[in-house]
Formats: sequence, C-alpha cells, structure tokens
Amino acid sequence: MADGSKPVKVLGICGSLRRGSYNRMLLRVAQEVLPPAMTLETFDIAPIPLYNEDVRQAGFPKPVEEFRSKIAAADALLFVTPEYNYSIPGVLKNAIDWASRPPGQPFEGKPAAVMGASMGTGGTVRSQYHLRQSLVYLDVHFLNRPEIFVAQAHTKFDEHGKLKDETALGLVKDLMAALAAWARRLRGD
Repeated sequence: MADGSKPVKVLGICGSLRRGSYNRMLLRVAQEVLPPAMTLETFDIAPIPLYNEDVRQAGFPKPVEEFRSKIAAADALLFVTPEYNYSIPGVLKNAIDWASRPPGQPFEGKPAAVMGASMGTGGTVRSQYHLRQSLVYLDVHFLNRPEIFVAQAHTKFDEHGKLKDETALGLVKDLMAALAAWARRLRGD
C-alpha cells in the first residue's frame, strides 16, 4: 500500500434476506465509499439452517463452516441490520448463534461496526443495541461512533438503490474510515 498500511479486510453481514432490502442497499453504499487499503466482502446468511444442537453434534453444516471461516479471516466485521419488533431479525441471531459455537468461536476480539435502515422513524436504534448486547459475551469490540440509523429509508434511496441522502452518505463514509482505524488500532498497526 502507498501509505505502508496492511489492508483491512472487512466482512459485511446483512441481517435481511430480502433482495430489495434497504439494508442490502446500505451495505452496497459501504462498499462504494471504502477508504484506501480496505476491502469489504459480504456473506449471505440465507443458506444457514436453523440452529439445532443435534445437527451441530454431527458437525457444522457447510454454510456455517464457511461463515465461521470468513469471520476468522476478516480483520473487522460490519453488521447491517433492520429492526424487527425492537430487536434484530431472527436470521441474523441464528447465524451468530451457529458461528459462536465451540470449538474456536471466531468472533473473539474482532473489531466491528453496525448500521441499519428502516422505514420507521427510529432507524434501527433498538436492533443495533440488541446486536451489541448479543455480541458482548463473544468479545466483539464495537466501534461507538458514528452511529448510523437511516430512518424513513424509503425516502433516502432512489429507484436504483442509490443513497440520495448526503448526510447519511457522509456518515457511512465516516463509519468505514473509523472502522479501518479501529481495526488497525486493535491489531497494533
């Protein structure tokens, strides 16, 4: 890298399965505004089965193994989540539950950031806090600021999925730069 920094590899995880999700759109925005020396790969949690300890006893299903491997290989995590009933979607919690099972849960010590979009006025405030609470035990180190709660998302994206709200766009760009700095700090760069 021109500045001598080792690249920061981020794994993006969207808590929505819907193709036209505002959160998927927001994750694409993050990919478009990355700072230098940062990459963002996404992982689709849709193929992860419902958690079942009997299944886990027989071995991790292939999509879970892949998810755990991607988390382990990442320098940082970016969660983008909607809010369902004041909390995170069940599919996201399910993916976290699978990935966190021993042996060698891959979340430990990972720097992370979270953002979300919703059609409501709260913009995923409660779901983001629940996500943070769920990952405390797993020793995930969340970036505290900036916080991004894209409220009334249906008014913030155009018909092509582009974020047209300049304030939100600036915050996403700031978040990605802050996540890069946070990841470098935690790995001792």
